[in-house]
Amino acid sequence: MTASEQPTTAIVFPGMGPSSFSEVGKFLVLDPFARKRLAEADEALGYSVFDRFRESEDSYSEATQIAFLVNSMASADRAVEELGIAPDICVGPSFGQKAATAFVGSLPFPELVRLTAEMARYEIAYFTEEYQDAVTHTFFRTPQDKLAEILAEFDERGEWYDYSGYLDEGFCMISLREKELEGLKQRVSQIGGYSMYTMVPAVHAPAFKELRRRVEEDVLPKYELADPRLPVVTDQDGTVVRTADELRSMLLDTFDRPIHWPKVVATLKETGVAKVCISGPDNLFHRLECTKSNFEVVTVGPGKRPRDRAPRKR
Repeated sequence: MTASEQPTTAIVFPGMGPSSFSEVGKFLVLDPFARKRLAEADEALGYSVFDRFRESEDSYSEATQIAFLVNSMASADRAVEELGIAPDICVGPSFGQKAATAFVGSLPFPELVRLTAEMARYEIAYFTEEYQDAVTHTFFRTPQDKLAEILAEFDERGEWYDYSGYLDEGFCMISLREKELEGLKQRVSQIGGYSMYTMVPAVHAPAFKELRRRVEEDVLPKYELADPRLPVVTDQDGTVVRTADELRSMLLDTFDRPIHWPKVVATLKETGVAKVCISGPDNLFHRLECTKSNFEVVTVGPGKRPRDRAPRKR
């Protein structure tokens, strides 16, 4: 890639935080782009995603995941068609990988909807059978040396934990047993950190290799991925994906490899990206310091007016 060909704009599909019908349900029926995508999802699955989402009490249920996917894709449609965003490169941290897969043409949206639903069912079955008490906790403002001391205490007691994500300096995701959660929150607070939210079931942990194996053997072979039309940056280590096989590996890596957003940011900077369009219901990635300090940020999604933010000076 020559200097003149370097990308300048990236589209980012955010990972999925806690999401409720009251927060984004209205967007599904009022936004014309969302209504179109929702109709496609309903046809692909043979049921009303809106109705199931409205009835769901689980922040990460199958219907909730599909609704998040619909809203992310609808936001991208608006970004491209109304705002004229023409991305050169694509990123999908965590759950955002799924929308990214459809956006770059590696899988038609209806098939991606079915794949997402199947993956959700496999996750539910896996965490019903194994790691029933595993959760992933997100927290920030935790000095690395102090966090290492906390995790050393886990090691001394023989308690399981895994890193599930590195989001920014002092900003981490740790998977652990639910019975250890309150103790972790207390220790994080004692070292000056702040707890954000807890995901159930847990995500992105090396301990979940069996879930990866099940999806790899039982689910993905049903779907024929195409080479992406745009390069995709993996959320695990910032590698640039250009083939269907590489993208397939990325989708599997999400089960047992932690995300590393600073490495994504480094890759985007190296490839010349100056602007990122964060497309979907996002309460996290556009707020991260390493995002704000390095890029002009455009946010498009439920409850947001499209806004440009120049990079924050350090």
